Amino acid sequence: MMYLIPLLTAFAIVYVLIPELRRAALRHDFVDRPNRRKIHAKPVPLSGGVALYTGVLLAMLAFNRNLPLSLAVALGGTILVMTGLMDDRAKAEGREFPVWPRLLVYLAASSVPVWFGIEIEGISRWNGSGMVMFPGWLAWIATALWVFVMINMINFIDGVDGLAAGIILIASLTLFTAALMTNQDDSALLAIILAGACTAFLLYNFHPAEIFMGDSGAVFLGYTIAVVAIEGALKSATVVSVAVSVLALGVPIMDTAFVMTRRLLENRGLHRADRLHTHHSLMKWGLSQTQTVSFLYLVGGVFSLLAVIVLLLFRS
Repeated sequence: MMYLIPLLTAFAIVYVLIPELRRAALRHDFVDRPNRRKIHAKPVPLSGGVALYTGVLLAMLAFNRNLPLSLAVALGGTILVMTGLMDDRAKAEGREFPVWPRLLVYLAASSVPVWFGIEIEGISRWNGSGMVMFPGWLAWIATALWVFVMINMINFIDGVDGLAAGIILIASLTLFTAALMTNQDDSALLAIILAGACTAFLLYNFHPAEIFMGDSGAVFLGYTIAVVAIEGALKSATVVSVAVSVLALGVPIMDTAFVMTRRLLENRGLHRADRLHTHHSLMKWGLSQTQTVSFLYLVGGVFSLLAVIVLLLFRS
């Protein structure tokens, strides 16, 4: 019951908000139009990120007693959502939002958790004999780098109906389980709130999607799941905690590694959008959108199961 009510609260807020936000987006022409790089056939509202942001923040502020954690998610999330909405507006108007200003904002937002004491403080020694604590500057770099990478990774995989929200749902439940097993209540609460919000969103976003999360939703989810991992598994990084976090987010990490390698080998710009992602490859091989997303859910589920097994073996 301690976690069920926050989960249902986030679910209810997102579920109720989406129809209203969808109608408003259609009324104001805030939609993602089809083009040769995209696979949807008709304009789709881009306002889903606002619902996710609102649901997570309201539920977190209502139930989370860890004020620094709430402020970190609220401040960093707000910066990213506002930037994402500008990007989504440009997309709706057929324009390209400049890449470098956006990346600089992402980098600035990535440092926000450190301001509130949420940081990767150190790493275990290779021989297991204690921790090596990072100096302040290195903790800042490690934390900001992790958050920045996750923001972009989740944005990268948001290319097929239901994929990004479903992968975050699986990762959230994995990190929730890990937090319960290690008695980290604050991390568990934020993870289950994120899971509730993503579940409600998927009811509207699974193929054929009625609404997209847009860049605003993707960067917010990437930021929040990164903060969950730091507050939980990564705060004092051991080999096991790093393995759990990497496995929980195995699908976006795998996809980004694959895409960046391809772009380097083919001398493409690392930041340029293309159709080299795993979901594009699966669809080129003949899978439908539903089959592609289901397959990647299965891969994410296997990674998550491995994460729990690793944690169980360590605890035993």
